[in-house]
Amino acid sequence: MEEQRFNEIMQFAIEREIEAAEFYNKLHDKVKLGGSRKVLRDLEMMELGHKKILEGFRMGDSVEYKPIQIQNLKISDYMVEITPHEELSYQEALILAIKREEGANKLYVALANESDEESVKNIFMKLADEEARHKLQLETIYDEEILIEN
Repeated sequence: MEEQRFNEIMQFAIEREIEAAEFYNKLHDKVKLGGSRKVLRDLEMMELGHKKILEGFRMGDSVEYKPIQIQNLKISDYMVEITPHEELSYQEALILAIKREEGANKLYVALANESDEESVKNIFMKLADEEARHKLQLETIYDEEILIEN
């Protein structure tokens, strides 16, 4: 991959991780329930960790990747997109977060597929797996706390 294209892709991915961390930070401040606030803070920290992984890789760090199978509950397949607003309910906050993680997973898979270099594929597939894991965490919470109530 051409160096300029590599740098553009890495900068784009880093910016998406910063946006994701900011998203979870803002969502954390809007959600009232303590348990969900902790999950959102944890997700914010994980997204900042992804940013560090990308920055390190950009500077020459190597990244180990072993493919793993992550369960997909597919709950997001039946969710309607939510527009963020000031009075988000817990359910709406979870839907926003789930859809965001789903989009991040798809982005990283697409970026991995765009590259011919194994090391670049590995970094993006590792991050795709982590985003899929975040989605699973959120869908599990949604299943246990929202769907059970309905």
